[in-house]
Amino acid sequence: MSILISIAAFVVAIGVLVTVHEYGHYWVARRAGVKVLRFSVGFGRPLWRRVAGADRTEYVIAAIPLGGYVKMLDERDPDTPPGEDLSRAFNRQPVGKRIAIVAAGPAFNFLFAILAYWLMFMVGIGGVKPVVGEVAPASLAAEAGFVSGDRLISVADTETPTWELASLALLERSLDSQRVAVRVETADGREFVRWLDLSDTRRLLDEGPLLDKIGITPWRPRLDPVLGELVSGGPAVQAGLQSGDRVLAADGEPVHTWQGLVEHIQARPDGMMQLEVERDGSRLQVAVRTGSREDNGRIVGIIGAYPHVDTSQFEAMRTTVRHGPVESFVNGVTRTWDMTVLTLRVLWRLVMGEASVKNISGPISIAEYAGVTAVIGVAAFLGFMAIVSISLGIINLLPIPMLDGGHLLYYLVEIVKGSPVSPQVEAIGQRVGLVMIALLMTLAFYNDIMRILG
Repeated sequence: MSILISIAAFVVAIGVLVTVHEYGHYWVARRAGVKVLRFSVGFGRPLWRRVAGADRTEYVIAAIPLGGYVKMLDERDPDTPPGEDLSRAFNRQPVGKRIAIVAAGPAFNFLFAILAYWLMFMVGIGGVKPVVGEVAPASLAAEAGFVSGDRLISVADTETPTWELASLALLERSLDSQRVAVRVETADGREFVRWLDLSDTRRLLDEGPLLDKIGITPWRPRLDPVLGELVSGGPAVQAGLQSGDRVLAADGEPVHTWQGLVEHIQARPDGMMQLEVERDGSRLQVAVRTGSREDNGRIVGIIGAYPHVDTSQFEAMRTTVRHGPVESFVNGVTRTWDMTVLTLRVLWRLVMGEASVKNISGPISIAEYAGVTAVIGVAAFLGFMAIVSISLGIINLLPIPMLDGGHLLYYLVEIVKGSPVSPQVEAIGQRVGLVMIALLMTLAFYNDIMRILG
C-alpha cells in the first residue's frame, strides 16, 4: 500500500509541477504573439488529447509523467507546414521576447513555490519541538556543551520552533564554515547560548543526516518494558503473556527499558527464556520459547510483541506553526528565497567537491518522500511540492544545453555578438547537454538504488 501511495503522490506532484512549468512557457508565448502548436504534459504515447482555440493548439497528456514540452511554430522545424504565418514563429521573435518565453517556465516554478508555502503556513505546519535526546560523546555537540533535554530556541537569528526548521537553519549555517550561536532552553528552564563549531563543511555535507554528524539525536519517548500489541499466534501469546504486562526481569537479570528487553531477546534466537512480569499488581514467572528472524545478515530472537507507547509524551512534544494570510504570504516569499539560495549554495559545494554527490536524489527517493509527506498531511505535501518546484526551477536555469538555461545562454551570446548562435554550435551543444543530463540521471538513480540496497 505504501508503494502505491508513493507512486500516486509522485505522479500527482510531478504532474502538477510539470504543468506549471510548461504553462509558464505557454502563457508568455501566447502573449508574445507566438503560435503554440502543442502543449504536452508527459512524453510518449498520448493518453488524452484535445485540439482547441483559434490556433488549433493540441493539448496532450502523455504516458510518461517525467516532463513535458510546449511546441511552438518555428520555421527551422522541417515539419512546419507550408503557408504558416511565419511572423508568429518563435525563431523570428526579438531576442527579448525569446528570453521572456524561455525564462517563464522556471519563473512559474518559483511562483508556485511561493503559493505552496503560503498555503502551507496558513494550514499550519505540524512538527516536533527541537529537544535534544542524546548527545554523542566527543562530538561537535558535546564540545559545544549540549546536554539531553536542551530545546533549541534559535540558530543564529533564526527561530526554530520545530526540528525541521532547526535542521534547515543548521544546514544553512554549516555552509558559512564558522561557529554559530545556538540559543537553548535547558530542562530546568534556564537559557544558554551554545557555540557550535560548523567550520568543517566537507564533513558536515558528507552523506547522511546533518544531526548525526553534529552528534545530536532528537528526543524520543522513553519506552518502558511494557507489552503492547501482541502478534497473533506468536511466541508471546503462546507463552500466555498479555498486553499491559510489565517485564521486570529476564533470566534473572533486571530489565529497565524496552530496548534492554529487545537486546536480551535478540541474543537468544529459538531458545528458552524466563520472564518475570507484573500483571494487575501480581508478579508472575513465564517461560517463553523465542522465535527467530534474519536481521542485516544475522539471526535474532523474537517473541512477537510491540511496546506500549504513551501517546501523551508525543502530544506534549508536538507543535504547530500557523500564520494569517498576509504573514503567510510574506513567509512564503521569504522561504522560497531562502530555499533557493540554500540549494544554489549546496550545488556550488557539490561542484567544488566540498559536498558528497551521494546527497543527490533521483525519482525513487523523490517518490518515497512524496508518499511520506502525503501520509503526514496537506501542509507537509505542500512543503514537499514547494521544494521540488524550486529544485526544478533551478535545474532548468543551469547553463546546460537542452535545458532552459542553455537556451538563455545562447541568447546572451546572441546579444553580445549581434547574431544568433550557429546551427552547428547548437547541434554540438545538444549532444553535450544530452550526455550531461544522462550522467546526472545515472548518478541519481545509482544513489537511489544504493540507498535501497543499503
